[in-house]
Parts: sequence; structure tokens; C-alpha cells
Amino acid sequence: MSRFLFVVPPLVGHINPTLGVAAELARRGHEVAWAGLPDVLRPLAGERAAVFPCAAPPLDDPALLRPLSLRGPAALKFLWERFLIPLAEQMAPGVRTAVTEFRPDVLIADQQAVAGGLVAEQLGVPWATATTSAGFTALAGMPKVEEWITDVLHALRQRIGDPDSAVDPRLSDRLVLTFSTEELVGPADSFGDQVRFVGPSLASRTSTDGFPWDLLDPGRATVLITLGTANAEVGARFLATCAEAVRSRSDRLQAVVVDPSGTLEESGDGLLVRPSVPQLALLERCDAVVCHGGHNTVCETLWHGLPLVVAPIRDDQPTIAAQVVDAGAGVRVRFGRATADQLGTALDAVLDEPGYRAAAERVGRSFRAAGGAAAAAAHLEHLTAPPATESR
Repeated sequence: MSRFLFVVPPLVGHINPTLGVAAELARRGHEVAWAGLPDVLRPLAGERAAVFPCAAPPLDDPALLRPLSLRGPAALKFLWERFLIPLAEQMAPGVRTAVTEFRPDVLIADQQAVAGGLVAEQLGVPWATATTSAGFTALAGMPKVEEWITDVLHALRQRIGDPDSAVDPRLSDRLVLTFSTEELVGPADSFGDQVRFVGPSLASRTSTDGFPWDLLDPGRATVLITLGTANAEVGARFLATCAEAVRSRSDRLQAVVVDPSGTLEESGDGLLVRPSVPQLALLERCDAVVCHGGHNTVCETLWHGLPLVVAPIRDDQPTIAAQVVDAGAGVRVRFGRATADQLGTALDAVLDEPGYRAAAERVGRSFRAAGGAAAAAAHLEHLTAPPATESR
């Protein structure tokens, strides 16, 4: 038996992929613990999970809300300055306590929880990274931003890591678990030898109580429209435009719209508006998805062999949207400027042209073949194996 410590940021979309890996490790007889914000972690990992509390910036702080106009390099700089660096500094004491008390054989750090890698290297614990494919490519074409982040991480390492280390705390030099495949990402020749493409790690989730399944009309195509868990403050115009596109096709199309902020007034005319949905269960009843290009939503959609309309907002979303388009599994529209006619045309394309569905199904097959949580767990187990000795 080995001990594995998962270090995660207080972001649902970053915790979800690790849940299946942790469950698989536990199924194999290993001991698993978490370091993160308990209020976010426990509802996802379960009340019986071993959670070492870490501090985090207040998630409801208005200063953390980025205006929609902030895109590209400016948005990434804002993210690092206002959230990721303060998060690392506030998490570090809790991660240090977790390592000291739990004594993990391997620490697994999410790509945005850089305190995990920094503390692990300082305390001499082997560590791995759990990431999306965009973790390698989101800064492509932004050399000045990459240089700035490198300088910021160097300064952070002097405060909470090993000052003598040169390893990028975003990406372990031992093992990087990437929850995607080359069929979506493209050839992986440029990635390091430590990178393992394991496909999505999907774990069962608590269902949303009371979802009105009986309101779904089996005689119409069903589309899920969602902007994920972190974009509610900028989604009002886009959701309203999607609603207009669906209403004009309500004779043949219905949409479930995830609207946690209540920006849409009511359901009807082909719309079922809900603050949250049991997404994995709902995808089994859908024909296509409209989303922001978030990694989890995209991968869960493609796992089910469904085509996408992607409207990326910022950060790694344009990179993932480009992967969807390059794979032939969807259509990209502009989040801030797409009209109802343009969204309707995109929906017609992914629903009516069989090539999009065929490409989505091809990527989905590659996801299943990659092994998911079981493959990730096997790679992590390998890190705990003693090094082979040369025979004399």
C-alpha cells in the first residue's frame, strides 16, 4: 500500500478529473488524502475523505472577477497576479502540514495548484502533475507572458519552494498526467517524455435532485447549453442569444440551459432552464452541446460521442476550442459577438452534418482506449516502485 496526496485549487472543474483517479487508487488498496479548501472539496470528494485544509483567496471577492473585455495576455496576467500566486502562498502552509502529517509516497498537484510542486520539491517528495492538454500550449505565441510567469514563479519559489530547483512547478519532470488524447490534442511529439495521455477521468457524481426528465421531448433533438461553473458573471448575453436561436427552431430542437445566475426569465418555447444539471447523466440524452470550451465539458461531451459548438471566453478555452475544430468535432463561434443566426447555423451544422458526429465518436473511442482513471493510477503506482538495480 502507498499513500497519495492530491493538491487541488478550489475550482470544481479542476477537482472533478482527479476524483476518478483517487477512487481508483483507493480501490487498489492505497491510502488517499487531499489538500485544499474543505468547503469546495468535501461535497465532491465525500464527507469521509481525508482533507487537509488549505487557505485560499475568498472566492466571492469582487476583485477576482475579470471583466469580459479582459482577454489574452492581460487576462492571464490578471489570473496569475490576483488569484494563482496568492492561492499558492495561502495554500503552502496547509500543503506543508499535509505532507508532514500524511507522509505521502507521491504528491499529485493540479496544474494551477503550484504550491503542491513547490512544497513537494522543498520536502523531497516525488510529485506528479494533473493537467489538461492546454497546460502545454495555452501560452503558445505569447513569449512575453511566458517570460513574465517564469519570473513570477522564480520569485514564488524563493518564498515557498526549493530555491535551488529549476523544475517548472506547473509541470512535474517525473510524471504529467494529461486528461486527453492525441486524437484531440494532435501529435504529442513536442511534449516531454514524462507526459502520459490517459484520456478523461470520469467519476460518478451526486445527481441533481428533481431534474424533470419527463419534460424532455424524445421527438426533438436535445442540446445542452452550459458555460461551466466559473463564467456565470459574463454569460447573460450569450445565453440569451442561444435561447433566441433555439426558440426559432423549437419545432425540431429543445435545449437544456444551465443558468446558475438566473439571467433567463423562464423556460418554454423549446427551453428548459435550470440552475444546475446532472451533466453526465444528461449527456446520455443529448445530441449536441454548446459550451465555452472548458476542458471538462468538452471531454465529457466527446466521451459521449457528441459534437460541439464552442464559444471560448479566455485562458485555455481558445486552445481547447481549436482542438475541437481541428479534430472535426465541432464549430467555433465568437462568444462576445455571435448572433442568434450564427449560433443557429452552427447548431444546424453539428446536428445535421454527420461528419461532426463521426469525428466526435472517433475522439470518444480514443478516450476510452486511453484508460482514464485506471491508466492514471497505474502511472502513479509506477512512481512508488523502487528503482531497478543493474545486474552485475
